[in-house]
Amino acid sequence: MHSRVRGATLVALAFVLPSVKGFVVGVTAAASGTIAGACFVLARRAIVDVPTLVIGLAALLPAWRFTIPEPVLIAASATGNSQGPPPPSFAPFELLPPTQANESSPPLEYFDLDAWIADSGLSPIAPRDDWHWQLLPDGIIYRAYLANPKESRLGTQIFNSQGDGTFWDSTLGGRMGLLRFGTNDPAWPQGWQFDVEGSAQVRLDPDENLDLRSVDFRAGAPLTYGYGRHRLKLGYYHLSSHMGDEFLVAHPAFTHLNFTREVLTLGYAYFVTENLRVYSELGYAFHCDVSKEWELQFGLECAPARPTGIRGAPFFAAHGHLREELNYSGNFVLQAGWAWRGSHSSHLLRTGLHYYNGLSDQYSFYRNFEQQIGGGLWYDF
Repeated sequence: MHSRVRGATLVALAFVLPSVKGFVVGVTAAASGTIAGACFVLARRAIVDVPTLVIGLAALLPAWRFTIPEPVLIAASATGNSQGPPPPSFAPFELLPPTQANESSPPLEYFDLDAWIADSGLSPIAPRDDWHWQLLPDGIIYRAYLANPKESRLGTQIFNSQGDGTFWDSTLGGRMGLLRFGTNDPAWPQGWQFDVEGSAQVRLDPDENLDLRSVDFRAGAPLTYGYGRHRLKLGYYHLSSHMGDEFLVAHPAFTHLNFTREVLTLGYAYFVTENLRVYSELGYAFHCDVSKEWELQFGLECAPARPTGIRGAPFFAAHGHLREELNYSGNFVLQAGWAWRGSHSSHLLRTGLHYYNGLSDQYSFYRNFEQQIGGGLWYDF
């Protein structure tokens, strides 16, 4: 029994001893490298001139050949340059000229970040509180929806309507502010503002010698509010639809509809960024003929917020409009192209592609389905 144990022990030691030996060799090599590196670093810090170099060599040669106690080496090194290396010299400090206060920077005693950002033009949607009364102010606080064909603006688009030929739609109108209590920034005003707007929305038929097919008239007076990223609108508008004389002469069997609306609206818009706006608007007609009371508009648009110069910048707009008289169906509009924003105003000139799908936006034909594909030019106030 004891012989078997001794045999197993010898076999185990035969496998383990080479590994232990290799480990001891590795540890010894690592320790030697560490000591050598430490000696090199200490020598670089200690040998700084000829006397210290001589002392170092004088200590190294005897220590290499003989075994000398460490106290003797330390006492010998103390006989060298006891003063050590001369202290480093420093050049006299150069006094900088006093800085002049930057007139455009905020005062040191009080830092209003929002006001500083707004004044420096870094963010046109930064909240501002420098409000005062203004008569006939420049700029619009709650801007028109870019892709809404019923807004008051200057614009024209030519398109092909599926199954009905080519049409030429134009909007002749505008919008202006009457009274504002807010900032005097014409490009991005904030505060309260009362506006008036009006337009004639005309449809011509190029296939019929440019006969006037129909026209919708709109007039309104919105009260708007803007602060920071938020825009709010409480408004009123009148809309009535009329037929062209040439069309009635050419189509005597057509029955004219007296489509009218007197509407109160509540809209809200939010600037996700200074270029991207989302919005929705609810309208209630307190007096209507042919149409019914409720309507809902919503959409998003991306357009340049700052002056673009001659180069311009891309824009994109999507708009939806649902109406009660159509069982809350309606239309959807997409526009995309190139835009230019003025240097001293919020006016926006656009040109691009136009796509419309849904029931007609000429309300004399409000039950006619139209799919419009074309292009246009628009100028927004």
